[in-house]
Amino acid sequence: ARWRGSPLLAQCERLPRSMPDRRHFLSHTLRQSAGLSLLTLAPWAVVTPHAAALQHASGRPFRILMITFRGETDVDRGFRAYPNDARLQVQFTVCDAGQDVARLPTFLQEARQRPPDLIYVWGTPSTLAVVGPYDQTSASGFIHDIPVVFALVAAPVESRIVAQLQAPGRNVTGAVHVVPTAVQLRAIQSYRPFQKIGVLYNRAEANTRAIVEQTRAFCQQQGCELIERTFRTHASGLPMADGAEDLVAELHAAGAQWLYLLPDTFAGSIFHRLAPAALALQLPSFGATELSVRSGGALVGLVSRYYSVGQLAGAKARDILVGGKAPGEVPVETLKRFSLLVNMQVAHRLKLYPPIDMLNYAEVIAIGPAQGQAS
Repeated sequence: ARWRGSPLLAQCERLPRSMPDRRHFLSHTLRQSAGLSLLTLAPWAVVTPHAAALQHASGRPFRILMITFRGETDVDRGFRAYPNDARLQVQFTVCDAGQDVARLPTFLQEARQRPPDLIYVWGTPSTLAVVGPYDQTSASGFIHDIPVVFALVAAPVESRIVAQLQAPGRNVTGAVHVVPTAVQLRAIQSYRPFQKIGVLYNRAEANTRAIVEQTRAFCQQQGCELIERTFRTHASGLPMADGAEDLVAELHAAGAQWLYLLPDTFAGSIFHRLAPAALALQLPSFGATELSVRSGGALVGLVSRYYSVGQLAGAKARDILVGGKAPGEVPVETLKRFSLLVNMQVAHRLKLYPPIDMLNYAEVIAIGPAQGQAS
């Protein structure tokens, strides 16, 4: 009732309480083989108990404000389906930022006036806009008195969202979607060894800078070279897509043997331009996210399933809403199971096929560089 009549609902979508059942949660389990992290397929299912739906202590449904970034993704669908599987009665209000973090203060102002029981937020920039850095002295403008659960944050400690993963110690917890950097780089080497690898990223994103630093350290240890380029920016400092293909060409001209597509929020909005530009130069690309392979046209990626990441975030929300745990006591975690995706259509165009033994644990897909849809 407190949300009824809200002017924010002109921008936000009110969703029904009932949702399609998503009972099967398939993923790949990470194992070790010859010192390299490899994958085998392992099914996992959520068992829905035959019990009355769980509600807020007052008898009403739980109220969750979902702040998405670029429309509904598989992450958001996974999060929204989890309460149904867990027998929670939930009323969602979904507010989409339209890839513009500047819209979030309006959402937060409404959340203060009509507090939900929990806020879900997608991505690093949006999470920082909601809760702010943990070490910022001024709390003005941020939410510190409502539980917040994030998803699709690559490096929450390096981004200063939380001081530590095991015990966040503030009103926020969540699900990390990125496989450890060293494991990804070893996966690239197992597909085709490299002496030079290229990255293109938004220097304003703290989580991306952290992964670049980890990649730089790995390359120093392995005696290979990291070639770096950053997106051009507007006068305001915001990144721009103009010239992205030229930057990919610069990486290729500098001798990069792989284009490493990082979990960069801005880059994710133009994966459909980056991987095809690399493909035109016969430069293979490796994706750190499911989107980069399924929608962006990358050759291969070691990824966390977006839907599964959303389900993990949903489990965190249940711990808070039903389990009575404070967000600061709920560990920030990544999935324990990952998927190695190989796009065989891209492999054919590159004439660069995976090693035979990799086919024993990889999921082979066939998506053309211009056919993928946002997920």
